[in-house]
Amino acid sequence: MKANVYFSREISPEKVVELYQLAGKELTGKVAVKVHSGEEGNQNFLKPEFWKPMIERVGGVVAECNTAYEGERNTTEKHLALLEKHGWSKMFEVDLLDGEGPDMELPIPNGKVIKKNYVGKNLSRYDSMLVLSHFKGHPMGGYGGALKQLSIGVASSYGKAYIHGAGDPDLLWESDHDSFLESMADAASSVVEYFKGNIVYVNVMKNMSVDCDCCAVAEDPCMKDIGILVSLDPIAIDQACLDLVYASDDPGRDHLLERIESRNGVHTIEAAAELGYGTREYELITVE
Repeated sequence: MKANVYFSREISPEKVVELYQLAGKELTGKVAVKVHSGEEGNQNFLKPEFWKPMIERVGGVVAECNTAYEGERNTTEKHLALLEKHGWSKMFEVDLLDGEGPDMELPIPNGKVIKKNYVGKNLSRYDSMLVLSHFKGHPMGGYGGALKQLSIGVASSYGKAYIHGAGDPDLLWESDHDSFLESMADAASSVVEYFKGNIVYVNVMKNMSVDCDCCAVAEDPCMKDIGILVSLDPIAIDQACLDLVYASDDPGRDHLLERIESRNGVHTIEAAAELGYGTREYELITVE
């Protein structure tokens, strides 16, 4: 059965809310809003002002996690300071999910590479999740979208190293690459299972650099903006974004695709589809 993916070429805060409402899933209870807080120095991440109407629409708490690499977000103290500097905690209630240990373990009985996922213990405070993703390239994953936000994004600092190392945190940057991509798909499945379908995904194809928002020094965007997508299926929404890049005649398309293809980025989608928590088959419903 195909998943519905709602799409608009208009990129505005109001259009995000409109597409969310069309998706037909009202997030209830306490809502964690997963964002990317943006590394210090990064110019491409989507700012809190852009997300404000959507976050207010669900009455959510902005949720983030510490990183596993050097920078301004790898300790709770530094990350909280950056959340303040970037305006997140000025506008919203913010929860650094792994700000204090111990981590919570989510089981992945059907995982291809990893059988557990380490997330911040504060995840247990929430009944549902809104996953706000900035679709762009990524130095390791090839691309970043909903599946990366669910996996690396929700994982604790230790959990990020565990995923990157395909189960061995000591191999943070040295694990087999496809095993790392499959570990992301495994980890994402555990978050989907935890929330029992109470998740809505938003991907915004804007400021599309080959680099992630985790890069302090990132290339400027190489493609013109494409639009906003909203779905209840994390696999379908990422597949739709990739397809929109391939279908583009923008002169910067090939540069972004080189990054995605050279890192075998589609393999995360392939591995996720094999686990069965979504589908690569979708209907793109265009909204003017």
